[in-house]
Amino acid sequence: MFLSAVCSGAGAALRLARPICDKAAMTLHLIKLCVGADSIADLEEWIAARMAERRRRGEPPRHAHVTRMVPKRAGELVDGGSLYWVIRGLISARQKLIEIEPFVDAEGIGRCRLWLDPEVVAVAPRPMRAFQGWRYFAAQDAPPDLDAAGAGAAAMPEELRRTLGALGLL
Repeated sequence: MFLSAVCSGAGAALRLARPICDKAAMTLHLIKLCVGADSIADLEEWIAARMAERRRRGEPPRHAHVTRMVPKRAGELVDGGSLYWVIRGLISARQKLIEIEPFVDAEGIGRCRLWLDPEVVAVAPRPMRAFQGWRYFAAQDAPPDLDAAGAGAAAMPEELRRTLGALGLL
């Protein structure tokens, strides 16, 4: 019952580690603004600090991003999807979505943990306007990983990649 409820979009208060839905569903991604980070390095440092804090408290070193809303299309997201980060107006990096966990916080407000692979993968930079919350991002619209974008792109300094991406040259 839980798996069919999650696949149909009715939020359930259980963890969804891997969907057992109709495989006709296509992989889907999320896109979100990375508020407070000026670079991929900033994002990586923030993740490392959060994981170190979890280790210090004796918790497993996992990384989660907490949102207010539970994605209705959770099954499509954890079936190979990623969270793409917009940093300073450019889609710049992604993290693989591992698990989606709805929960209720201490104030009684429903929230959702998006458990992410701690590895941050740089992608070919692409301009993106600011928006609130997160958006679904179809696989065919996602920028390629930087390693696949072109020879030498991954070796460039991030600021140069940002400039070239903003000009549409990378």
